[in-house]
Amino acid sequence: MMEGNATAGAVTPSQQFSVADLVVVVAYFALNVGVGIWIGASLFASSEGSGLFIGLAGTGAAGGIAVAGFEWNATYALLALAWVFVPVYISSGIVTMPEYLQRRFGGQRIRMYLSSLSLLLSIFTKISTDLYSGALFVQVCLGWDLYLSTILMLVVTGLYTIAGGLAAVIYTDALQTLIMVLGAVVLAVKAFNEIGGYPNLEEAYLKAVPSKIVPNTTCHLPRADAMHLFRDPVSGDLPWTGMTFGLSIMAMWYWCTDQVIVQRSLSAKSLSHAKAGSILASYLKMLPLFVIIMPGMISRVLYPDLGTLQVEEGPEKTRVSPGFSLSLPCIQE
Repeated sequence: MMEGNATAGAVTPSQQFSVADLVVVVAYFALNVGVGIWIGASLFASSEGSGLFIGLAGTGAAGGIAVAGFEWNATYALLALAWVFVPVYISSGIVTMPEYLQRRFGGQRIRMYLSSLSLLLSIFTKISTDLYSGALFVQVCLGWDLYLSTILMLVVTGLYTIAGGLAAVIYTDALQTLIMVLGAVVLAVKAFNEIGGYPNLEEAYLKAVPSKIVPNTTCHLPRADAMHLFRDPVSGDLPWTGMTFGLSIMAMWYWCTDQVIVQRSLSAKSLSHAKAGSILASYLKMLPLFVIIMPGMISRVLYPDLGTLQVEEGPEKTRVSPGFSLSLPCIQE
């Protein structure tokens, strides 16, 4: 009797996956990963434009690695975007951030206010700097006029954005991310080879003093804490208190509520795709320290006079031409 019950209750093993089943499962996961890569690459490219490349490298040459805090702080904010903010945005059925505020608080005026404010901030803090730095790069490489280069970039960007919409922007961002990452990695490898590897970076950087200096100041001297991420809250150029607490608030605003960033996540096919994109972007934000900032420090080692090509002295003040000294305070000795 017991044998009969045992036989009746036995479960027949299910048939093993066929090749077709495996292909379907692999294709499903590959599609999820692929869409996540597109979204993540777009999130990364939205912040890593030409302006940030030039700014991070220049600030790294001027003061060391502490500026990487701006990039690494984004890793946590991106995860908060996908796990905290995006579910709220998706459940509310909104398309833009001004629309969310309108639904949350009511009224058309707050929607128009945020739209106008976001547009102005984008023009004066993002678009203008990216256009200038991009046009400057074209001018240096090709010798074209700065204004002509700016107009050309505006026309090209406008054409593919109008023709393809947000999809064209995201695909273009993904392509730009691939080009930027590969190019930055190649540059970093060559830069480290020039100075004999990473172990020589700190020693070589601290010796990178230009031949033209500002008398009785510290503008031209490399910072002694160049290899420190967390710096003194009083004497540090990027104090750890501000980088830890103040920057976290700013990062939360930029990565979780800014329309340019949020619209990338809202364009994902599902919440899982948005989360995958945020995870990839978080990993990519760890790269600038090694492929942008440190090569910028190496540029100071290889070209120590690049930041102080012109020194003008007068009875009231001393001015150093733009370069490494921009982020270093001129302290009278």
